[in-house]
Amino acid sequence: MIRRYGLYNKRILEVGCGKGEFIVQMCEMGPNRGIGIDPAYVPERIETEVADQIEFIQDLYSEQYAHLEADFVCCRHTLEHIQPTLQFVQMVRRAIGERRDTVVFFDVPDARRVLSENAFWDIYYEHCSYFTIGSLARLFRRAGFEILDLHREYDGQYLTIETKPVPRGNAALSSAPAEDDFDEVAYFIESFQKTVCRTTNEWRERLEDLNERRCKTVLWGSGSKAVAFLTTLGITKEIEYVVDINPFKHGKYMAGTGHRIIGPKDLRAYQPDLVVAMNPVYCPEIQRELDELGVNAELTAVTDPQWERSHA
Repeated sequence: MIRRYGLYNKRILEVGCGKGEFIVQMCEMGPNRGIGIDPAYVPERIETEVADQIEFIQDLYSEQYAHLEADFVCCRHTLEHIQPTLQFVQMVRRAIGERRDTVVFFDVPDARRVLSENAFWDIYYEHCSYFTIGSLARLFRRAGFEILDLHREYDGQYLTIETKPVPRGNAALSSAPAEDDFDEVAYFIESFQKTVCRTTNEWRERLEDLNERRCKTVLWGSGSKAVAFLTTLGITKEIEYVVDINPFKHGKYMAGTGHRIIGPKDLRAYQPDLVVAMNPVYCPEIQRELDELGVNAELTAVTDPQWERSHA
């Protein structure tokens, strides 16, 4: 992004910055000046030499921040948490005004992947909006943006959209063929409705069987995917621990089910039989960690139905 749009000594605005890691990196690498807005920002989590170049606002983004000018506006993993999507994107457009060189970048989960993989662990109440590549593009065109780039990223899990505002009163440029995905989405919705119950039943039965055979199973990754996985399946004693590399989560407990969160090093003593990675993109990294720890467990991704083997 920095190279593509020449973001050197520019102004960066991140809406929904979380703990601030992304905007810090943008400001360090530019270098740039930044503003991050998020009610969940925790000041003590960030240590950076460019701290004096970044302002954090612990609040929700709203019209009161329309005066904040930026050369690059980004919003990552936030739009899916917002219900009035068009109104929100239109608010961002109004804040930009006539600064037509401002680049706007959004990043959201790809609903087509969720449907095609029966990924019930990616459906939960915090996500009140879901997007396909077509619906995301149509949303931004309708809100007054020109689409510069539109991609599936992160092993096809997320959609990224790069846009610029069009002059007020002008129609956005015509759509690309990839955006006409109505029939495809309808197909995947129908398929999901027919098969998701089978997927959840298979997972429940497998975990119950492992528990009955006194095999120890842990989840790797304590984020929203794991919360949805555990609560949807109604898992309790079948899994004792959830593993996470984030030290701030160690010793805490999973929302809803109360499973204890531990660090990877705790697996040395526990020695699980099966590790279920909540995101398949991390499997190589997790396997290296298990090897270094001397943990001889089977590793499978939550998306992989071909993991079952005898642990007797």
